[in-house]
Amino acid sequence: MKVVAITACPTGIAHTYMAQEAIEKECKKRGYDVKVETQGSMGIENELEQEEIDAADVVILAVAIGIEGEDRFEEKEDAGKVINVEPGDVIKHPVEVIDRAEKL
Repeated sequence: MKVVAITACPTGIAHTYMAQEAIEKECKKRGYDVKVETQGSMGIENELEQEEIDAADVVILAVAIGIEGEDRFEEKEDAGKVINVEPGDVIKHPVEVIDRAEKL
């Protein structure tokens, strides 16, 4: 399975990167291809290319704020392949979030 994600929190520091780590760790444990873009105090890091988004089986938006480039995910949203979750939830429950992703 191919997973792409964006993580972002209001201050753009701790939860942004903790959510990124939780998603990457759980996906790698399952042998999934994963790339996580962060939008935080350092700006956009590890930016997702449109081709990566298009090729993904699922998109995880672990965001607590508005994000830049949200329109990139419209096609996946229309197909029901986007999960919206709070960064804190993915940090506390990464297994459940990736389980949800598998069911899409």
